[in-house]
Amino acid sequence: MNPDRHPLLGRLSFLDRYLTAWIFLAMAAGLLAGRFIPRLPAALTAWSVGTTSVPIALGLILMMYPPLAKVHYEELGDVFRDRRVLGLSLVQNWLVGPLLMFALAVIFLRGHPEYFAGLVLIGLARCIAMVIVWNDLARGSREYCAGLVAFNALFQVFCYAPMAWLFLKVLPPALGLELGNLDLSSVTIGAIARSVFIYLGIPFLAGWAGRRVLRRGPAGTAWYDERFLPLISPLTLAALLFTIFVMFSLKGDLVLRIPLDVLRVAAPLLVYFAVMFAWTFWMSARAGADYARAATLAFTASGNNFELAIAVAVGVFGIHSGAAFAAVVGPLVEVPALIGLVSVALRWRRTRFPEHAARAAPGG
Repeated sequence: MNPDRHPLLGRLSFLDRYLTAWIFLAMAAGLLAGRFIPRLPAALTAWSVGTTSVPIALGLILMMYPPLAKVHYEELGDVFRDRRVLGLSLVQNWLVGPLLMFALAVIFLRGHPEYFAGLVLIGLARCIAMVIVWNDLARGSREYCAGLVAFNALFQVFCYAPMAWLFLKVLPPALGLELGNLDLSSVTIGAIARSVFIYLGIPFLAGWAGRRVLRRGPAGTAWYDERFLPLISPLTLAALLFTIFVMFSLKGDLVLRIPLDVLRVAAPLLVYFAVMFAWTFWMSARAGADYARAATLAFTASGNNFELAIAVAVGVFGIHSGAAFAAVVGPLVEVPALIGLVSVALRWRRTRFPEHAARAAPGG
């Protein structure tokens, strides 16, 4: 698609605009490298502590740092003051979203237990990075988006591990679901919490502390927001592509079934994005939210933190696992799906919030 002919694509950064293409290229490069450079997989995993590859772990931590450095922690107060918005966000993000993704995993991936686990981990990881981009494109409320992202980041640090344990270890047997050969022996609150601390807790503390210190330093807020954040932003994509490259260099046997499996995991994700967005937007409007807040709540509820899902899947199930593969499909689908939903949101602004569209027209 020509970005010059699509205004939404034109407003994305070059790296974000072609994210799906970069992921496909990293997959292809990894598969080719694993096939034609036999010693590469061993070299990539040689430096390990226990079963954890240190280079991969460092890459995953770097992948999480820039999004967490961008979070507006100082704006949490605005969210807590509006209890109605906070309550709706809590319900949609931490009850409806995970339950919907769990249900879709049962419907679409019951016969593929590792992919089932990867999809569940995605459903529990609430978006803290790209949602800001989608919200801005859709003319949502920047202040509420910043506050909700900060709240979701904080909530994930403390609640992701017990929720992952609940949705993977407790709910399936309680509902009589057979997950085949999925090894759940490593799925303990301790194991998940350890992965969450390493891959979310460490970059969270670094992002929060760095933001407080650097924005108050001699260079100031403008330098941090306009120079430092753009400088570190590409780290997330570089680390994500490195992880995908390593994963596919180790999985050369997947070449023939990758296209089918990508579609198999992508299908429930597309349903999730559409249902979660439409339902949250409708609920927000029913609760009396104006367009800007309704759009913000819809995008924060429908987006997911794929970086965290990938990191936890790798940490708990291993980089060779189907759970990690399923988590990687997430960002592959997210960009085209969310661009489509931005277009839907802007259309709803014109048709369902005409007074808002009229007020906003002079400023675009």
